[in-house]
Order: sequence, then structure tokens, then C-alpha cells
Amino acid sequence: MTDSLICPITQQLFSVPVLAEDGYTYEESAIVKWIQENQTSPMTKQNLSVEGLRPNGRIKSLIEEFENSLLSVDYRFKLNVDVRKERNAIFRVNFKAIHRAQWITRRNAPPTIILEMNGVRAKREASFCVQLSRHPHIIRTYGMVEPTPQDSIMLLQEYAPEGSLHDLLDDQPRVPDE
Repeated sequence: MTDSLICPITQQLFSVPVLAEDGYTYEESAIVKWIQENQTSPMTKQNLSVEGLRPNGRIKSLIEEFENSLLSVDYRFKLNVDVRKERNAIFRVNFKAIHRAQWITRRNAPPTIILEMNGVRAKREASFCVQLSRHPHIIRTYGMVEPTPQDSIMLLQEYAPEGSLHDLLDDQPRVPDE
């Protein structure tokens, strides 16, 4: 897996990638905020300006290519064919488990996890995850992973390196503006 589709500041898949004067690509909103606060590159400490930012069409094309490849398989992936799931869960609570996952068939794909849900509300919650996945501040859901045990759903999702939003917000002295 290459990190070429992941912003070094946000650690998330690019939405609006821009190339800075330091030669690195960043998520536009993140680097603008960084420059306004620090005036230097987060990677090289070189002086940067907002005016020096340029759209990175190459990275944008790679992201579009990746997302189009998801459409071509109708958001359905086969376990141990398209994606591999680690045996031990990194998080488990009640009717949910999160496993690290690795793409088998896709190069330049972002890090992923498999969210395994069981129980009566699993399908409804999975539908909700898919509907919200295009929001820039919500973890992307790439699709369903098959086969699944009965009364179970497995969703392939973007990996959140910062972990739980609840834990992240608990560590903040105040609620962030964004």
C-alpha cells in the first residue's frame, strides 16, 4: 500500500489534493490552516504560502480511478479474494468487531478495516454507514465484504489512524470548531 492517496496532516484519503512548494501533496483545507498557523511545511519546515498551492490533478485522478474501481464491483468485495481480514480484532464491543484489513487486488489503495456487525440492527446501521460515507468528515465505507456469517454484515471502511472519534474528542480541552 502506498501513502500517495493519504494526506500527511489528516492521515485521510484526499478529497481536494493540492501540491505545495515543498513538493508534498496535502488536503487543501488542512494545509491552508497549517500555513496560516505555522507558515512552514509540516514535512520539511520550508517556508510555504497559500498562494503557492496548486491543485494536484495526478493524485485527484488516482483517487477517482480508485473510487471508479469500487463502482465497477458494485461495492461488493470477496473475502480473501479482494481483501484479507486479520484474524484478531483490534476492537470488539457487544455486536461489533473491527479488524485490520489489507487490499489484495488494488494498488494505491488506502489503509482499511473491516467492521463486522451482528444482530437485528446490523443491516440498518450498515445502510446508514454507506449513505454517510461521502461526507468529508465521516469515515468512508467502500462496500460490503462477502461471504458473511448469517445475521452478520461486514463493511470495508477507511482506516481511522486516530481511532475512535469519542476518544479523540475526550482528549480535547474544548470541542473543535470543525
